[in-house]
Amino acid sequence: MRTYPLTLAAALAATALLTGCSDDKSGGDDVKNADRPSESACALGDMGVEVGAGAAPAAGDTGTVTVTLTNKGAQCSLKGFPGVDLLADDKTTSVSPDEGAKPQSLTLGKGGTTSFTITYVRGEAGSAESLDVRKASFTLPGDTRTAHELTWSYGAVDWSEDKKPSVSGFETSGD
Repeated sequence: MRTYPLTLAAALAATALLTGCSDDKSGGDDVKNADRPSESACALGDMGVEVGAGAAPAAGDTGTVTVTLTNKGAQCSLKGFPGVDLLADDKTTSVSPDEGAKPQSLTLGKGGTTSFTITYVRGEAGSAESLDVRKASFTLPGDTRTAHELTWSYGAVDWSEDKKPSVSGFETSGD
């Protein structure tokens, strides 16, 4: 009977030791790993895309463009932020994440939805501090080679230092 408690103690010690040696390579560093291709990363080709806008009516007003994604493929994950570019006739500019936003991990099952929002200040058409945007394009973390283009019909975007557009992280939808 004495060997049973020693065997149990040894098994528990081995379990504790192995648990401490996890082979988890994500390490919680979502920003560093956000663009690393992964088998479980959501692919843009598996997503349904819907766009809704709260357009800024006049120069100086703030507007939003919300992109809702519906997973039509197998379960997948999103880690980090969407990559968003605004395209003008002669210039392409990347949009930074909202100030203070933290990247999150999100798992989407088939039929699951998520969204992100581009927030901008409408600029004056033709102004040196405005970008006359014609299109926006976005990519997903883990699938940065595939981009989805949107026609931008919301006017010029103010690009002055304190009014640059930003993009939110992925937000859960539904329920």
